[in-house]
Amino acid sequence: MIDVHQHLWPAEFVDRLRARDTAPYLDGWTLHTATEAPYEIDPAAHAIDKRVALEQDTGTTLAVVSLSSPLGIEHLGDHALLDAWHIGAAALPEPFKAWASVDLLESDLEGVESLLRNGFLGLQLPAHVLGTPGGWAAQSELLATLERLNKPILVHPGIAQPVEAAPGWWAPVVDYANQLQAAWWAWHAYGGRREFPRLRLCFAAAAGLAPVHHERLAARGGRLGTIDPNLYVDTSSYGPQGIDAVARILGIDQVVHGTDRPYAGITDHRQGAAATAVIRHDNPHRLLYGAGTPSPERGVQ
Repeated sequence: MIDVHQHLWPAEFVDRLRARDTAPYLDGWTLHTATEAPYEIDPAAHAIDKRVALEQDTGTTLAVVSLSSPLGIEHLGDHALLDAWHIGAAALPEPFKAWASVDLLESDLEGVESLLRNGFLGLQLPAHVLGTPGGWAAQSELLATLERLNKPILVHPGIAQPVEAAPGWWAPVVDYANQLQAAWWAWHAYGGRREFPRLRLCFAAAAGLAPVHHERLAARGGRLGTIDPNLYVDTSSYGPQGIDAVARILGIDQVVHGTDRPYAGITDHRQGAAATAVIRHDNPHRLLYGAGTPSPERGVQ
């Protein structure tokens, strides 16, 4: 089983978050961000030995962890914090590998390429910067680099907008889903597949169920054409109803297993044994390595 979407904070990264005195920062295990209420982190969720044991128990042969984009780290210009993430993530034991991240204030393309050539499986980009066609165009050099290196991109929710008196679930349920929907439609409006015909993309959390709105697109005169074999969505935070609806639009081959652990876990999507096996192994493998490419990861064949 391959899980393309997890979060695990290495000790180096935790130490750098605690060294900061402006958001985002950690006070003990209390996370403070610029736009959301303080959040109490469970230390066990980032205890590497416990997480390794959990993945072994669930039969996960590869779990790909990513930086938490809602923290806004890609926009801080804090190179020490980004370096701490990459150094710690690169040293994680099996079955963990990682998505790279990038300073979006001044993208270091050579640095990104170095990370991707040295163990990082792809690049994560925050959805809130991709919510317009111009947002995708602004990242064209990064996209071209990933396509040239045959590496995928994970589109993950980014910084939430502050909402006064909002309940704790507001940002992940409303803001994050809206970001992902906007990024999904902006990719198509930009003509992303025309510009980058071989680039593999995965939208976290089923792209906020954006594909379910394809009927509305057609009703308003739009058209997306045939299924895109290089465009994926992960299953994180959605159950049988959401994933069944998305699979009916995109096809089962474009759905990949992603849990968003430790914030959620494995869900039975009631797709049957054959479809579940495809979602949990074959599709994630194609996303990460490309069709017809053998996996270099031990235990993942």
